[in-house]
Amino acid sequence: MANMQLLVLVLNRYEKLDKLLTALDKSGIKGATVINSTGMARLLNTESLPILGSIRTFLNPEREDNRTIFIVACEEKIKRSIEVIHDVLGSLDRPDTGVIFVIPTLYTEGISNT
Repeated sequence: MANMQLLVLVLNRYEKLDKLLTALDKSGIKGATVINSTGMARLLNTESLPILGSIRTFLNPEREDNRTIFIVACEEKIKRSIEVIHDVLGSLDRPDTGVIFVIPTLYTEGISNT
């Protein structure tokens, strides 16, 4: 398939995940893969200071890992996805919101362009 792109969103605001996925679905984005992920800073804080990391985890047990969302779609749907992401999350320039990037794919198979 020509002109397909991979959008990657590392979502720090995991509480927005359901709202984001619902909004993507309503806007016609029907396929995404979501995985749990942990950032380097969180791992270093936990591993380099195991006692303080354990205390931090104890004091904030509901702090979950990030969610990383992958969407492979045509350029039009990627642009629409980014608009939806901004509508739901607001500016990603705010700390602890998320990171987004898009890269071209060289080959895709099994992905509907509709």
